Amino acid sequence: MKRLNILLLFLCVLQLLTAQDRATEIRNKLLNRDQSSVIVVAHRGDWRFAPENSLAAIDNAIKMGVNIVEIDVQRTKDGHIILMHDKALDRTTTGKGLVTEWTLDSIRTLKLKNGCAIKTKENIPTLEEALLHAKGKIMLNLDKADRFFDEIYELMEKTGTTQQIIMKGSQTPEEVKEKFGKYLENVIYMPVVNLDKDGAAEQIKMFVEDFNPVAFELVYADDSNTLPIEMAIYLNGKALIWYNTLWDTLCGGHDDDMALDDKDGAYGYLIDMLNARIIQTDRPAYLIDYLKAKGLHD
Repeated sequence: MKRLNILLLFLCVLQLLTAQDRATEIRNKLLNRDQSSVIVVAHRGDWRFAPENSLAAIDNAIKMGVNIVEIDVQRTKDGHIILMHDKALDRTTTGKGLVTEWTLDSIRTLKLKNGCAIKTKENIPTLEEALLHAKGKIMLNLDKADRFFDEIYELMEKTGTTQQIIMKGSQTPEEVKEKFGKYLENVIYMPVVNLDKDGAAEQIKMFVEDFNPVAFELVYADDSNTLPIEMAIYLNGKALIWYNTLWDTLCGGHDDDMALDDKDGAYGYLIDMLNARIIQTDRPAYLIDYLKAKGLHD
């Protein structure tokens, strides 16, 4: 019995170390601009099988092999940071009104709704709970976090997750350095550039020269724009390219809906023609199956 207990303890420790290695591995792929595979980002977690921004949605994403989970944050009346996309509670929870009008204790009484607006057993997690839950297992992209990032970084330090966080935004290099400079040794920052706007190419080149980001999120509405192909060539070896396939005008029409009928025309086009190596999707399992068939997912 004693030997069995020691063996079980060893297996638990080994499992924990493996999980921690996985997060480090994903981070290193980003830092090394690794183009050998495609990094999959689950938008608000795997929300088709669990409520968005729930611990269960994060768990499902981890189990299926997602590399990064995008989650959203809001702040309660008494200053606690929770996972929530909307400013109001109405759409995703059993409560009503603005998050800023509720204390954390009162929010604890609510339940999350699923995609069909049906109450589930899932609670609204705090960011601290989510950070601890995902620790060592997966990278996290925090959306809407720039409004109170100083507070968020304290939670990251408290939970030991400072190197698991990705931030994105549309600020200039100077604004990024001024606002987040003291955090950038640990936190990965990716500029978001709309290729349909004037000066987009110059903005990207300025970031490369002045900031050297590991990746850019690029946005464009349709394939009449030639910049996506030009930037795929320019950024090759300099930075990874991230595209969102959530809806058509984010990725030239090569979105998740197109992928239901034409995976090569959607995901394949972004990967082969535009050199996308990070794709954020609302259909992570579907994308992962496609990538595995192509030998593009670890």
